[in-house]
Amino acid sequence: MLSPASAAVVRATLPVVRDHATEITAEFYPSMFAAHPELLNLFNQGNQASGKQQVALASAVIAYAQHLLDGTPFGPIAERIAHKHVSLGVRPEQYPIVGKHLIGAVATVLGDAVTPEVAAAWDEVYWLFAVSLIAAEARLFQAAGVTPDTLWRPWRVAKRDEEAVDTVSFTLVPDDGGPVPAFQPGQYVSVAVDLPGGQRQPRQYSLSQAPGRGELRITVRRVHGADGAPDGAVSGFLHDHVHADDTVLLGPPAGEVTLEPGDRPVALISAGIGITPMLSMLDHLHTTQPARTVVTAHAELSADRHAHRAEHARLAGHRRLTWYENGDEGGQAGRIDVDAIPLPPGVVAYLCGPIAFMRDVRAGLLRRGIAADDIRYEVFGPGML
Repeated sequence: MLSPASAAVVRATLPVVRDHATEITAEFYPSMFAAHPELLNLFNQGNQASGKQQVALASAVIAYAQHLLDGTPFGPIAERIAHKHVSLGVRPEQYPIVGKHLIGAVATVLGDAVTPEVAAAWDEVYWLFAVSLIAAEARLFQAAGVTPDTLWRPWRVAKRDEEAVDTVSFTLVPDDGGPVPAFQPGQYVSVAVDLPGGQRQPRQYSLSQAPGRGELRITVRRVHGADGAPDGAVSGFLHDHVHADDTVLLGPPAGEVTLEPGDRPVALISAGIGITPMLSMLDHLHTTQPARTVVTAHAELSADRHAHRAEHARLAGHRRLTWYENGDEGGQAGRIDVDAIPLPPGVVAYLCGPIAFMRDVRAGLLRRGIAADDIRYEVFGPGML
């Protein structure tokens, strides 16, 4: 709980911090990386180049400050951050480094407006934020049976399949003879690769089939650079250099957007490579609850880019809607039409795809009377819906 003195200062300064939040985080990252270049291995450099990481951090800190002031819900955001941190092996001792450089960036950007009282109040916000995340991450590490030191395991590529244009899947088995970890449909794993030049970079990829098969499968779409971001370094490396019998480093399954147990109807709504966590859920439901009502809706640019198209059709059966923007046969033409999706009473909807797609679909579902708590969404990358 924020102290009364700090709460008054944060309330008074929140508007100016919000107005300059992106400038603050843009100052923060270069400063921290210059002092601690080893942390470059934790961060997606494509998201750094595009500015997405800076915007996400700014949004999270502002949202947490607002939560401390008026109780605005923050739990789902904190849970998502904690899962992401655990998947990357973030350590408690790294939080003081982040705090030092973040408060330093506030002082640099806002200048004389940052009095000792202002700096102390925002330092208190940061440490309340940090302590809550450290505790949540400790619980997740314990549940996964790993620590930051034992996070990465070598996995062998048992099979590589070309799934669609720019999309391949890798079926993986432990190379160390250890067990395949249990996971929940909808979760992801981190993959770490050593790029040419020696830099290690991790990325998260959704598990694209049901648990319980003695293997893990990820499906990777090659990322082509756009809007100032470079081509995807890790997706390109996996496409170009990783084949059957090669090994990669994987972290434990993580992710908070998972299939809800029970018998409520389910709607799985996706676009592009967002089909991957939906496919894991669909595969699990097909195997374990074939009588449970499931509706699927997927949007893609064209049929040849529809990852796992035949598998998706087999698992979904007749309760499947597909839209192809170019009007390919086998799908409706244009963009997804939320009003055309049959929604059974009591349905829980799961969304995954580009941010704009999920924002529009969520708005359409709310308009159709689906409660906000019954709409779950997985966000690829650091963006927040």
